Amino acid sequence: MNGFSLSPAQMGLAVALGCGLLIGLERERRKGVGQDRAAAGLRTFAVAALLGAIAQVVSVWLAAVALVGVSAMAALSYWRSRDDDPGITTELSLIATTLIGMMAVSEPVLSAACAALLAGVLAARDRLHHFVHTWLREKELYDGLLLAALALVLLPLMPVEPVSWLGQLSPQRGFMLVIVILVLQAASHVAQRLLGARSGLAVSGFLGGFVSSTATIGAMGSLARQRQVPLRMTLCASILSTAATWMLVVLIILVVSPAALSVTLPLMAVGVALPLVLGGLLWQHGGAESVTVSDQQDVLRLREAVMVAALLVGGAIVVSYAQQRGVGGLLLGTAVAAIADAQAPMASLLAMYGAGTLPAGHLLMGLMVAMSVNSVTRGMVACVSGGWRFGVVVAGALALNMAIGWVWVAWFLL
Repeated sequence: MNGFSLSPAQMGLAVALGCGLLIGLERERRKGVGQDRAAAGLRTFAVAALLGAIAQVVSVWLAAVALVGVSAMAALSYWRSRDDDPGITTELSLIATTLIGMMAVSEPVLSAACAALLAGVLAARDRLHHFVHTWLREKELYDGLLLAALALVLLPLMPVEPVSWLGQLSPQRGFMLVIVILVLQAASHVAQRLLGARSGLAVSGFLGGFVSSTATIGAMGSLARQRQVPLRMTLCASILSTAATWMLVVLIILVVSPAALSVTLPLMAVGVALPLVLGGLLWQHGGAESVTVSDQQDVLRLREAVMVAALLVGGAIVVSYAQQRGVGGLLLGTAVAAIADAQAPMASLLAMYGAGTLPAGHLLMGLMVAMSVNSVTRGMVACVSGGWRFGVVVAGALALNMAIGWVWVAWFLL
């Protein structure tokens, strides 16, 4: 006995009916009752979706006529009810439902996803209004628009060809680093607003490490010295920023040279394990909340992101020229570039590995040299900014972290 199966047209009609019912259920709950109820509800949306599917099956021209007819009826409905309800959500949803019904004939899965998305947006009306009018601040809105413009408009316009004097980096990949840093800044801000002071401080320190672990440790040391925050919480945030430094290397790998991930991922896992464990233990015993998030805090710090990206590109240039003097010159150039920022020379190291000009062993050694040199810088910053108690703990955690990393690299080379 042959199995029962639907033809594409039958499947499209069934999906279209389901989509119309799904969207119509939400609109039915919104339309109200009595003489003042809205014009379109469950049956109207189901019929509109079926109409679009049937018209699409019969003829493309009939589908165009059906869409024009539904649009005209939606416009008439709005004209009759505009005094009581100036919004046009229902009318636009009716037109969209007709289009979803048409799409169900050729793309049933995509049309079902669009119907679910539309129904979800309609059902979340109150939450969206609360988010826009109450929760979202004006500064956050403008920063979000800026980030969207940089990522969606400017980034695609950047050249994609690698540049030799930039250590085989392309301008687009360099600018992508700026976008990644801005996204992490936004995530840190959202974490503080959503999670509160105690958890928000830990998450902020962790995410701050993606931008600059050195700057994060300096800021936390200042809070510890001024005793605005319990010492354990500042230590927690500082050590978690070290874990983020290792994770940022993974992000740089994915941006610059995905092929290096299989070689470097075990080292990244070894490096991130200790800071995460220590940070988690310090957070668990960190004390009560004593920090509040300022309403005037900037979401995006474009200047800071550009400076960090410039360090990465500058480090790439230094390492690219140092490689011409052999392995010793490469490691020395890496160390010099990493004094200010651990990630500064890494983009060039990874780009050279991706281009086949740097062996895996030299790549791992270069990464560890960069992390070790910058760990010395971070330890000194911790002692200066937070005092000897804060500095000793942070420097000790960094030293232990580097020792574990070098043991793994030595085992890999052997």
